[in-house]
Amino acid sequence: MKPKILPCPCGAPDYAACCGRYHNGTPAPDAEALMRSRYSAYVLKLESYLLATWHPTTRPAVLDLAADNVKWLELEVKRHSPCDEGHSTVEFVARYKVGGRAQRLHEISRFVFEEGRWYYVDGEFEGT
Repeated sequence: MKPKILPCPCGAPDYAACCGRYHNGTPAPDAEALMRSRYSAYVLKLESYLLATWHPTTRPAVLDLAADNVKWLELEVKRHSPCDEGHSTVEFVARYKVGGRAQRLHEISRFVFEEGRWYYVDGEFEGT
């Protein structure tokens, strides 16, 4: 019997072949893959993954995703722009609901490549 293929929260058809492998320890190959895996980690409330992929200079001490009532709905990557070998930006829109009200997060995120891994540094919110 074939194992059931679960869709990835980032929109890909197969979680295990997409963000699941990064959540299980494989380093993301580029900033876009890391950003997608971080979105999926928010959906799945994988706080340890989010903290581990956040650059230490900007990482919060803790996250409390269990306490939020956010329902993530959809991710749209608008642009992945490598700046140089060690820096990249990813522009995305994430749609979600809080208390039944639809919201959207439009961000340009900055990433850095250090010691063989990509890290989320910070982001700027865009007017939507």
